[in-house]
Amino acid sequence: MSENTPAALPTVVIGAGPVGLAAAAHLLQRGLEFMVLEAGPTAGAAVREWAHVRLFSTWGEVVDPAAERLLAPAGWVRPDPATYPSGGDWAEQYLQPLADVLGDRVRTGARVTGVSRTGRDRIVDADREAQPFVVHVAHADGREERLFARAVIDASGTWATPSPAGGSGLPALGEKAAADRITYRVPDLSDPAVRARYAGKRTAVIGSGASAFTALAYLADLATSDDGAGTKGVWILRRGISGSTFGGGEADQLPARGALGLAAKKAVDDGHADAVTGFRTEAIERAADGRLVLVGEDGRRLDAVDEAIVLTGFRPDLSFLDELRLGLDERLQAPVALAPLIDPNQHSCGTVYPHGHRELSHPEQGVYLVGMKSYGRAPTFLAMTGYEQVRSVAAAITGDFEAADRVELTLPETGVCGGAGLFDTPDAAEADGGGCCAPAPQLVQLAAPAEQTPAGGAGAG
Repeated sequence: MSENTPAALPTVVIGAGPVGLAAAAHLLQRGLEFMVLEAGPTAGAAVREWAHVRLFSTWGEVVDPAAERLLAPAGWVRPDPATYPSGGDWAEQYLQPLADVLGDRVRTGARVTGVSRTGRDRIVDADREAQPFVVHVAHADGREERLFARAVIDASGTWATPSPAGGSGLPALGEKAAADRITYRVPDLSDPAVRARYAGKRTAVIGSGASAFTALAYLADLATSDDGAGTKGVWILRRGISGSTFGGGEADQLPARGALGLAAKKAVDDGHADAVTGFRTEAIERAADGRLVLVGEDGRRLDAVDEAIVLTGFRPDLSFLDELRLGLDERLQAPVALAPLIDPNQHSCGTVYPHGHRELSHPEQGVYLVGMKSYGRAPTFLAMTGYEQVRSVAAAITGDFEAADRVELTLPETGVCGGAGLFDTPDAAEADGGGCCAPAPQLVQLAAPAEQTPAGGAGAG
């Protein structure tokens, strides 16, 4: 077989996060050549950005089976499967050892800037599927490289592309200019410098999901601390407050998620946060003292705030895939066949049926979006689901469609969701069980900040 034919070329995996490294483990298990391209300086670079976060998911739910088999000969032993890792634990105790075993096939500081078919732009049909993929890479040292691949697995996630504050899905006017006072992550208030930024300040929290609940709870906790007197949250909601605003509370099938809502409700009830409803941000202006004034689409102008925390979700970066023929749902930006299964209006983490290569396929055969990126703008991703995705995709690349079509993932009856929690200690997490059928959630004291992230942790893609 010629070395230039697609079948003789490696598979390129984009992203060395949990799902990207799992894809590599499955490809290796099947004897396929591959390379993993990671834009960050280390494996699990995105996960390391939320090292302080403790997951809803236990160790037993965030380790891929093929990866564990690969690690075992190196003496790796999975931590207690019933305990809950932080993002730092996940990166240092699992992702980095896995990358080490995979060796130089994992390339860091390698950002993918474009993917196409060799000699064929998006328009050209002639002999298209016979051409290998061409992948353009920009290295951290400034070098550029062109690689060829038989298949491309994009596990780059969505962590780097948070959604903006603007109520129409676009950045609010002035949002970029106000970047020095805006963050798009729940701050790590255990960091003294970060803590000082919010202590005694008035902070807008824009968003209505679990991340916003978390931010409100942390600001409330700061307000009651010795160094946080005067801390105030302003919760910006695009809709009004209803019975579902704070989530399911004690009725939530995911106790930790329910606890987030209860903590946010307590922050409001105790006067540590004020809610502004029906407000869609049109502009962010500077007051004379440098603080920020939020202006709504209806003309309302809010009292100035010192800081803004924008937690309006994530979206996939599709820019470097523009020369490929992708079949994406017009709303979620997820693969067309997958989108109905993950619509957040219909499904939570545990009600998404395990799926594989067929739901992830595109008109451009041989390219797969997996992990968080496969979910587009839907927030319901599970790390376990991502592992099942790449197991199926690796089998399909080898032509083993019997294995690719077989479902090898068994979720609990109503699922177990990942993401950050309000667990104070691993023991508290174990008491709740972390599953949908666990006892009702209880408010717990926040000992250290943790942010709500996509299931299985941010950057689980």
